[in-house]
Amino acid sequence: MLETLANSIFGFIVAIGILVTVHEFGHFWVARKLGVRVLRFSVGFGKPLLTWRRRNDDTEYVLAAIPLGGYVKMLDEREAKVPENELDRAFNRKPLWVRTAVVLAGPVFNLVFAVLLFWMVLVMGESGLRPIIGEVADNSPAAMAGFAPGEEILRINGKPTPTWTQMLYQFASSAAGGDEIVFETLDQDERLQQRALSFDAIGDLAEVKDPLSALGVKPELPKTPPVLGEILPGQPAEKAGLQPGDRVVEADGIAIDSWLQWVKYVRERPLTPMQLKILRDDQLLELELIPAAVEVDGKTIGRIGAANRSDPAVWARYRVEYSMGPMEALPAAVVRTWDFSVLTLKVMWRILSGQASMKNLGGPITMASAAGSAVDAGLVYFLKLLAIISISLGVFNLLPVPVLDGGHLVYFLMEAVTGKPPSEEFMLRGQQIGLALLLSLMVLVFYQDIVRLGG
Repeated sequence: MLETLANSIFGFIVAIGILVTVHEFGHFWVARKLGVRVLRFSVGFGKPLLTWRRRNDDTEYVLAAIPLGGYVKMLDEREAKVPENELDRAFNRKPLWVRTAVVLAGPVFNLVFAVLLFWMVLVMGESGLRPIIGEVADNSPAAMAGFAPGEEILRINGKPTPTWTQMLYQFASSAAGGDEIVFETLDQDERLQQRALSFDAIGDLAEVKDPLSALGVKPELPKTPPVLGEILPGQPAEKAGLQPGDRVVEADGIAIDSWLQWVKYVRERPLTPMQLKILRDDQLLELELIPAAVEVDGKTIGRIGAANRSDPAVWARYRVEYSMGPMEALPAAVVRTWDFSVLTLKVMWRILSGQASMKNLGGPITMASAAGSAVDAGLVYFLKLLAIISISLGVFNLLPVPVLDGGHLVYFLMEAVTGKPPSEEFMLRGQQIGLALLLSLMVLVFYQDIVRLGG
């Protein structure tokens, strides 16, 4: 529990720190290149923890206490009196195209950074399980569309789905857009099939914890034998005398045929003594085992602290690894970034128009939980999460809301049309409205996080 919490906090701070730095560096770099003086570059808000200046550099660099954002403070007559000899370096004195470029740079840098992250992931390579269907629930959308056990999902709306992860992304993307969802599958007789679903058959995926349950399918997994691999020290399995290589034959007189059956049996019996028969070096032994009780998603389950012994031959049919060369990966990374950007806009629009649940919203707690899981899963998963959050940050900041970058761009558009900037009073009112909207959104996402945490 403590390790999970530590990973979540660490992953969240690292992710936010990197993405805020990228965003603010976009503003900072373009401003300096276009002749605007930057007074301060801050990562974080609130009390400064660390400040420094570089030699021959008139910018103050700050690392502040609250890691939920940052800012770039530029020389501007609207904020303080500017010396006569510095007027040409003031932001408000710059041409409209310069100011637009400086404001636009933050979100653009987030999107470009996402391309870089996806490129790294594609070059490093991804692995996963083939999307082969194991079970189809009766009267489910999948059953009505004609899905059958053993089919492998090859594409959704023409987009390849080499793994369950990619399949779930394309499925969610199509469902969020309200599109018809067309699956291309390969059945057990090696024949190509098409399965079509309407959006109405799926509904809002935010209402379910497992999107596959909305579709009505379960993945096909190999039937691995109930043989123990790694035994964690100090856990119930070790205390009971179990050893790597032991095969569970019976539990309380019930024959155990697979690892999944054994896991299910243990999970259902926290703190319940069970009598085991195990096979060790051709000898049948009897042991008593008492699973520990742990909390997972609000439920108490049993756990013994033992893993299954890996058998590469069993998993060969299900596991897939794919990667791209550096040149091939670049356009693929751009396409992936574009797809996620469009998906983000679709979800935002559906929430604002009342077509999707507010449960789609997630705040710092949700982000921290996802970051902790990504840290546990490895570098590739963390890079993918970082890319997705970077896209969300970039797209969100482009929304036409005062206080956000998109709000400033709206002011610049009005200036371009009318030939003069909006009045100070108009912009002040806009800032107040924008701030109120952001505060309301923060309260809402925190509420959703707490509800999700308790549910």
